[in-house]
Amino acid sequence: MKYFRPIFKGIKKPFKILKIFLKQKAGWLDVPKIVPYKGYGNGTDVFIQGMVIEDKGLAKPKDRQHLWENIIATLKRFSSDEIPDVRVRAKLMGQTAETKTDELGYFSFHFNYSGKDENILTKNWQPVHFELLDEIVEEQPDIYATGEVRVISPEQPRVIVSDIDDTAMVSHSTQAFRKLRLMLLKNARTRHPFPGASKFYQALSDGKSKQENNPFFFVSSSEWNLYDLLDDFFNFNRFPKGVFLLRRLENSIYKFWKSGGGSHDHKFVKLRTLLDLYPEHSFILIGDSGQQDPAIYTKIALEYPGRIDAIYIRRIRSKSYLEEHEELYQQLKNVNTSYLEVQDTHEAAIHAAKNNFVAEDIVEKI
Repeated sequence: MKYFRPIFKGIKKPFKILKIFLKQKAGWLDVPKIVPYKGYGNGTDVFIQGMVIEDKGLAKPKDRQHLWENIIATLKRFSSDEIPDVRVRAKLMGQTAETKTDELGYFSFHFNYSGKDENILTKNWQPVHFELLDEIVEEQPDIYATGEVRVISPEQPRVIVSDIDDTAMVSHSTQAFRKLRLMLLKNARTRHPFPGASKFYQALSDGKSKQENNPFFFVSSSEWNLYDLLDDFFNFNRFPKGVFLLRRLENSIYKFWKSGGGSHDHKFVKLRTLLDLYPEHSFILIGDSGQQDPAIYTKIALEYPGRIDAIYIRRIRSKSYLEEHEELYQQLKNVNTSYLEVQDTHEAAIHAAKNNFVAEDIVEKI
C-alpha cells in the first residue's frame, strides 16, 4: 500500500496512525475526501486550509429530518478519522503547489503573487482546485475538490469580523445541557439565527452605498468538524458569504460536547493576523458577552488604535463589561472605537446607520 510506506516517519501521534492502519487492514477505512475551507488573501498573499478525512457520507440536512438522523450526523462529524501524511496538490490563479497533511489531517497552502503578472484582484472570490496524490484504500477513485478564496481589495473600506455562537446563531454556549441538546437534535436548517442578524450582516457587507461588498470573517471557538453545519446554516439563513476561522479539534469524540469551550486565545491571534494582513482597512467586531469577546475585542482595539471602528456585543450577562472595567471607556474613546452592548440586532443597526456603516433605510427592515 503506497500510503503506508512513509506513514511512520516523523509522526507525532502513533496511536492514531495505528488505528487507521488497522481499519485499513480490516477493510473498515472509508474512501477519503478533501474538505477545503474558504481561504483569504490580499493583492500578494493567499492562505488556504483544509483537511483530508474519511468520507462518512454526511448528507445535506432536511427541514423535517428525524432526530436520530441529526444525532448520527453530529457523531459522524466528530468520529471521522483524519488522514495524516498524505500529499495534496492545489492550483490557484496559474500557480500549483503541493503539501502534506499533518498528524491531524490538516493541510495549508500559502500562495505568494508578489512580482507576478497575475492580477488576483480581478474578482472577489477565486476558485482553487485540489487533488489527493496518494492512494489510501484499495481501488481508490481519483479524489478532487474545489474551494474558494476571498481576495480583498484595498478599495473595500471595511472588514467585518463576527463570532458565531450566541452572536449570529442561537447556541446557549453558557448552558451546557441546552447547548448539547441543540448540537445533537438540531441541524443547519432547524438551528435559529438571532432575529434580524442576517439582514444586519448583509447591510454591513453592502455598506453605506450598498455597493461596498465588505468582506466577512467568522472567527469562532467552534471546531473545524462543524464546518459543513456552519456553512450550510449561514447559506440557508442568507448571511453574506464569508471566511470561517475555526479551531482544531484536539480532543476525542467523547469530548465533543465541549465544542466551542476552553481557551479563546486563538481568536485574539486570528484577529491580529487579519489586521496585519489588511493594514489599509478598518474593522467592525461583533460578538457576545457570554464568554470572552468583550475582553478580546477591547484588547485588540487598544493594540491597533484607530483601526477598530466599532465593537458590537450582544448582551447575555446582566452586567456590562465596561461597567466592570470603567477605565476602558475613555481608553476606547481615545482610539476612536465605539463600544456598544445591545439587547437585540435593531439597536446595533441604529448605531451603524448613525455612523454611516450601513444605509439608513436598512434600520426599518431589521
